[in-house]
Order: sequence, then structure tokens, then C-alpha cells
Amino acid sequence: MRTLTVSISDFELDTFGIKKDKISFSEFLDLVSRELTRQNLNKTVELAEKYGLSKMTMDEITKEVKAVRKNAKTRN
Repeated sequence: MRTLTVSISDFELDTFGIKKDKISFSEFLDLVSRELTRQNLNKTVELAEKYGLSKMTMDEITKEVKAVRKNAKTRN
């Protein structure tokens, strides 16, 4: 096995939840993946709120999806 040295700031350590000085590459990937997923989810929620999607009911969402699918079929 080889060792790779990576420099990371204290802020990034906190952001990615890295608690140890030495972790495996798979642990590192898992931590980074979780943080990126969290950031993407936060951005999705932010955009949903910005465009009013977060206030839609499930019935409204279903109707919207059906309308988009119907339009897609008639375009072809």
C-alpha cells in the first residue's frame, strides 16, 4: 500500500468531519461524498424555496409532472 500526503485546512477538516490525522482513502471518499451530497441537498432546498416549489402539494406536483409528460409526447 502507498501513502499519499494531502494538505487540508482546519476549516476543511471541520467541513468534511475529518477527526483523525490518518484515514483510509475509502474513508476519505465517503466523508467527501457525504459532504458534497449535503451541500447539493441544501442547494436543492434553496432553489425549491426560491421558485416556490417547496410550497407545492403532492397533488400539484403530480399534475405538473403529468402536464410535462403530456407536452413531451405531443412534441415528437
